[in-house]
Amino acid sequence: MGSGVNDKVYIHEFIDIIGHNRARYMHHMTANWCPVARQERNQLCFGVWATVGSTGRWPEVVNLWELDGWDGLVGNFEHEFSGGATQDPSLAEWWAAAASLRRGGVDRIVVPAVWSPTIDELVVDGVQGEVYAHELVTVSPGRAGEYLNAVAHEGAEAYEDLGLGLVGAFSVAMRSEAEAILIWAVPSWADWAEFEQASVGSNRLLGWKDSIQDYGAFVERTLMVDAPLAPLRTGRQPQIEDRRPLAEL
Repeated sequence: MGSGVNDKVYIHEFIDIIGHNRARYMHHMTANWCPVARQERNQLCFGVWATVGSTGRWPEVVNLWELDGWDGLVGNFEHEFSGGATQDPSLAEWWAAAASLRRGGVDRIVVPAVWSPTIDELVVDGVQGEVYAHELVTVSPGRAGEYLNAVAHEGAEAYEDLGLGLVGAFSVAMRSEAEAILIWAVPSWADWAEFEQASVGSNRLLGWKDSIQDYGAFVERTLMVDAPLAPLRTGRQPQIEDRRPLAEL
């Protein structure tokens, strides 16, 4: 878990990809967009992942962007929509290329638990996985914060006993405090298989599973693998020099 208090705010995105363009889209987001976002909006890439289709929607990409709190999010929106515009003019060329790779998606504004690590903390600590588990958790209205508190005091330890490391813990804003998102780093595919079997037939997770019923929790877990230029994989934010023509991908 994070060593300090995380006061960031995040944009979480599920992106629907057109055809066989997922690798091209992930490169476009990391190499082409991230350096611009960092310079113009102080927006960091927390992660760009491909959903493992057998566990969720396909073809799909999950993006997570880190901003400097609510003020940073406001600044991001003001930059995007200043003067009544519906698109940042500096992004016209980037957007045109992205439009040929994706058909749409669903975004969420998410707020971290205070103990959830920032991307800089994760990179310094060397947190990474061969695969990642993404949990979208629906709870009774008003109880997302309580659920994340239970994760901090019980759930994280139960997961860590099976090798999974916390990457992020968030409540979803503008959703009646009824959704939370957890992301876990899984060391290997074999570790994931062991975890899934334990979650069904082992006492190692049964106590946690029983306790979350109090929150009316429905956990939808999918798997993801991170983009080649994602910071958890490379240990740094994507740079302009990482760019390659999309035609080469």
